[in-house]
Amino acid sequence: MKRLLVLSLTLLLAAGCASQTKLSAEDRSSLDRDLTTGPAAVRYLKVSSYVTPFFGDGSKRLLTPYPPEEVRLLNDTKGQPLNPGPIQTLVPAGTQVRVLKVEFPTSWAIAERVLYSPRTQPWVYLQVEGAPAGSPIILVLPPRLDTREDVRAELDRHLLVQDPAPRLGKFAARFREALQQKRVLEGMPEAALELSWGAPETIRRTLDGPRVNQEWVYPGGKRRVFLTDGVVTRIDEGAGATEAPAK
Repeated sequence: MKRLLVLSLTLLLAAGCASQTKLSAEDRSSLDRDLTTGPAAVRYLKVSSYVTPFFGDGSKRLLTPYPPEEVRLLNDTKGQPLNPGPIQTLVPAGTQVRVLKVEFPTSWAIAERVLYSPRTQPWVYLQVEGAPAGSPIILVLPPRLDTREDVRAELDRHLLVQDPAPRLGKFAARFREALQQKRVLEGMPEAALELSWGAPETIRRTLDGPRVNQEWVYPGGKRRVFLTDGVVTRIDEGAGATEAPAK
């Protein structure tokens, strides 16, 4: 009787959680197989990222390029973004990772996931080199990835196929050190900025004669970086700003 009750409850939960993926079962299986076996499973972190708790699911950890207060994966009942929890460790750009599993938000998967988690989005389970041992580390992909190509393209935005060490080695030593610490420095080239802080929420571009000015605004609008001709000139983290001397 108890087993029947548990089964009935599971079926009710699944019925109330509509699938959030348009990928067929065959596409999901082949993608998971292609991305988790052989050399394709070994990738490299594109952006220096944090490991944090996974919202209400104590059995997992979150990998995110943004500090917890800027994470925009889950809202509370008032529509405000939920903070996943404090930073546990920092993983620098170029760190090797292994893709262990790609889990899509089918009705069954959603029913099994913790309520207060981004359960309607695809999850990529990772083994992250150098990260403290513990519960699985999850990279959450955005919703509405309707094709195999969509999933691969989104994964490529976060995890590189080729080791970026040669590219990182071309940056000045002080910029390489900043990347290890997820910091941004004046004079840093645009490419290094993105490797350190990740892509901004918005970019505002203006022209000043022949110069191209950019303002990178990160989620929540607190952090802003100003660039001229692809070089960082000012960093504003909300509690004050630093500016490069005029040339």
